Amino acid sequence: MKTKLVKSITSYLLFACALVSLVAAMTLGTSATAGAAADGQVCSVHMLRGLYLWTFDGYANLGGNLVPKAVMQGTRFNGDGTTINAFGTVNIGGTIIIDATGGVGTYTVAADCTGTLSITDGPSFNMYVGPGAQTLWITQIVGAGATGLGVGTATRLPGR
Repeated sequence: MKTKLVKSITSYLLFACALVSLVAAMTLGTSATAGAAADGQVCSVHMLRGLYLWTFDGYANLGGNLVPKAVMQGTRFNGDGTTINAFGTVNIGGTIIIDATGGVGTYTVAADCTGTLSITDGPSFNMYVGPGAQTLWITQIVGAGATGLGVGTATRLPGR
């Protein structure tokens, strides 16, 4: 019984340390990348156009248990504030639970290159658009059905 308790406490402490490290890294990274917008790049929804390969991982809170999740999908940004998934898979706890192909969403982009991404009937995210809209840094802010946390990047695929 004590071994199980120690393992449980250790798991939660490791998770808390990982979360604190993630927040610290994002804070430092965001302040550095936010300077790019101040250097003359003015962002808008129109700059996000084309197919982006989006990888995302984190944890889902299912019934009080933190379960690892991973997402890989091709998200097409249409340049008008809408998206559609060309392909996609969501894996929670080692089980593929969703084929995200065909999923749709909406997005916003402010002049300072910060924005939001909301998946219809799904989670919502904050994002930062990098120089030339080649890379997006994304973090989950609201879950759908199961709360959780996660962070990822999306990279524009050439010629798509």
